[in-house]
Amino acid sequence: QVQLAESGGGSVQAGGSLRLTCAASGRTFSMYYMSWFRQAPGKEREFVARISGSDETTYYADSVKGRFTISRDNTKNTVYLQMNNLKPEDTAVYYCGARSGAKYDSWGQGTQVTVSS
Repeated sequence: QVQLAESGGGSVQAGGSLRLTCAASGRTFSMYYMSWFRQAPGKEREFVARISGSDETTYYADSVKGRFTISRDNTKNTVYLQMNNLKPEDTAVYYCGARSGAKYDSWGQGTQVTVSS
């Protein structure tokens, strides 16, 4: 089972950028679909973006499409989320998740992103 640790969160003004990093342990990182989710106060966790392990196909929530970019470096066991043109509604705790089958195998501890207007 892979272990995950997010970093890179912080506080920015609207229109700013942040890059989140999710570092994974384990030798089979490339086999996992990697995703970013987020959870705002009082709301359920929601999907943000996903990248496959082999051909690195990406998929985004409509709310972040065109602003966020997910990528991965299998040589470093790392997945990234580049977030541009941030909006106050992007404020949340961001989590990365690893999935090899139908369910997510592992989650990180989360990193806080705060966007002020």
